[in-house]
Amino acid sequence: MKKLIFIVNPVSGVGKQKGIEKLIAKHLDASAFEYSVVYTGKQGHASELSRDAANQGFDAVIAIGGDGTVNETAQGLIGSETAMGIIPTGSGNGLSRHLKIPMNPAKAIRILNNFKTAKIDTATLNDNLFVNVAGVGFDAKVAKEFAKAGKRGFGTYFNIATSAYAAYKPRTYHMMIDGQEVTRKALMISFANSNQFGNNTSIDPNAKLDDGFIDVCIVSKVPYWKTVFLAPLLFMKKFDQTPYVEIIRAKEVELVRKKGKSGHLDGDPFVAGKNVHLKIQPLSLKVIVP
Repeated sequence: MKKLIFIVNPVSGVGKQKGIEKLIAKHLDASAFEYSVVYTGKQGHASELSRDAANQGFDAVIAIGGDGTVNETAQGLIGSETAMGIIPTGSGNGLSRHLKIPMNPAKAIRILNNFKTAKIDTATLNDNLFVNVAGVGFDAKVAKEFAKAGKRGFGTYFNIATSAYAAYKPRTYHMMIDGQEVTRKALMISFANSNQFGNNTSIDPNAKLDDGFIDVCIVSKVPYWKTVFLAPLLFMKKFDQTPYVEIIRAKEVELVRKKGKSGHLDGDPFVAGKNVHLKIQPLSLKVIVP
């Protein structure tokens, strides 16, 4: 029998994790798995729990939460043979959507029964791990405000983004991308490991989790009057076809900016500073896939 541990973030997203223990008991194959369920109580707790599980030889750690919970869980598993599973209950669920893990918790639990695994790339930004997408600029500002909001969900994120957009001024970024000097004025620079920006939107539909590259997405500011026409392209996965997106595949990036210190890792804000160093970690994380 395989040993699993479920790590539940009790405050993630829109509350889909409520009643999760009953769903696990109902839909997980009891003849194939023995398991325990633990709840996080502070920031960084999921990393501690997953690292302990890997050291104890668990077969998999299942993250129940949003992108932040997935990120923390992955931190404890990098380079180990313990797989990470996901039951998405967050707001964006970017990595889950890319992996085509169902948003329905019961269906996501049933995926675990097959225990099919694959290895994916991860990356670091100033030595901080991310598995889906990281960035600096406008999306980092929105992530910072979203983290302070009392209410989660796409509606809150959308309202914060639209209210901040008009006043936000593009900034100049100096980058060294795999030895090539690149300077751009941009709304934001996103580092995409997957094709998901969250909430089923995409600025880089062709990003792959196992190609050994991070896609540097340089996004220019769309004139405000055009946003109503171009925003739907994010959901249609065609925004990269507009002149407002430039994508450069990279293994390592050095970025310098004069203004701003904010950044985000899988949607969670952090202080990135004016100098940012990105590096790919090829095939460093084992995940359970459909």
